[in-house]
Amino acid sequence: MNYTYENLLDPFPSARGTAANTFTTSKDVSPTPLPATAANELKLGSKVELEAFGEFSTTGTPTLQLGFHYGVAAGALSSTGVILAASGVITTASAAASFPWHLKWLGIVTATGATGAIYGSGILDLGTSLIAFASSALPITAAARSVTIDTTTAKTFGVLAAYGTSSASNGVTVDLFTAKIINQNKPG
Repeated sequence: MNYTYENLLDPFPSARGTAANTFTTSKDVSPTPLPATAANELKLGSKVELEAFGEFSTTGTPTLQLGFHYGVAAGALSSTGVILAASGVITTASAAASFPWHLKWLGIVTATGATGAIYGSGILDLGTSLIAFASSALPITAAARSVTIDTTTAKTFGVLAAYGTSSASNGVTVDLFTAKIINQNKPG
């Protein structure tokens, strides 16, 4: 018998995220509150799916990096947690104005505990105009697909961004972010 179900992790943001700008260090740009797992909720073989949509704007052609992280507080630097997957540092289109982007990543828990592991990959579709995308892999190396995570404590999932140049015109907004375990085990 199949006793698994899909679990959309809560809490759920009730609005799109606030535009983040004037930063160059990888940080959380997610709408709040951030979705989270409970302690020991991720089991061996748990499959995690993360997906986000948003927009970005630029002045000139700064670089931009997007991805997902684990265990980072809302608005905090990504270095306070674990980066699950990040794009390369991509030179953006000149003077982008609300160009769209889309991230999707799938991972499988391959070890549990304080030094557990998750293996995954995904895709970034980054707007080259208001109606066109260029796609790239997440993460950018095979070695970066396996990440050490702590599954024994409650942790958040979030969207990360980093610009190469700090400017009030270099902004990124997350319109929608979902995190789910697509094969959650039955309770007990």
